[in-house]
Amino acid sequence: MSRLIATVFGVGYLRPAPGTWGSLAALPLFYGLHLLGGIVATLIGVIAVGVVGYWATKQMTQGSDNHDPSEIVIDEVLGQWIALLPVSYGAVFADADILALWPGWVVGFAAFRLFDIWKPWLVGRADRRDDAVGVMLDDAFAGVFAAIVVFIAAALYHIPLIMAAQ
Repeated sequence: MSRLIATVFGVGYLRPAPGTWGSLAALPLFYGLHLLGGIVATLIGVIAVGVVGYWATKQMTQGSDNHDPSEIVIDEVLGQWIALLPVSYGAVFADADILALWPGWVVGFAAFRLFDIWKPWLVGRADRRDDAVGVMLDDAFAGVFAAIVVFIAAALYHIPLIMAAQ
């Protein structure tokens, strides 16, 4: 069971770039969560994936020298979902179809992948922990940074529209 969760039902075995495949697999799952319960469901989903992902990662890496094998992509799901939280909130706030906020999806995906690969500041520090907490935490931090980028991009897009409407 832990292997299925950690690899997101085998997505982590796709090559090349299993992290990118994991991030892509996170998108329809996030969409489904949002449809089920909006921002509340996506927040609960983030917490659940964080807890279950940590457990699965710890189980899968127990007794191994490699604490972050490339096939573990549940951490990408966590980070990608965090990156998309502003999109879910924006859709609920505007009473809009979440797919209509597609630029937020694109920015969230691209920004998360950038921070996950680049590993600046807290992302890199967490990655160097070399344990299950670090596996999950570096992607959570990358997701937070990406969510900030999504929020700023949305504000930069919407401020001129609001100003023009006044």
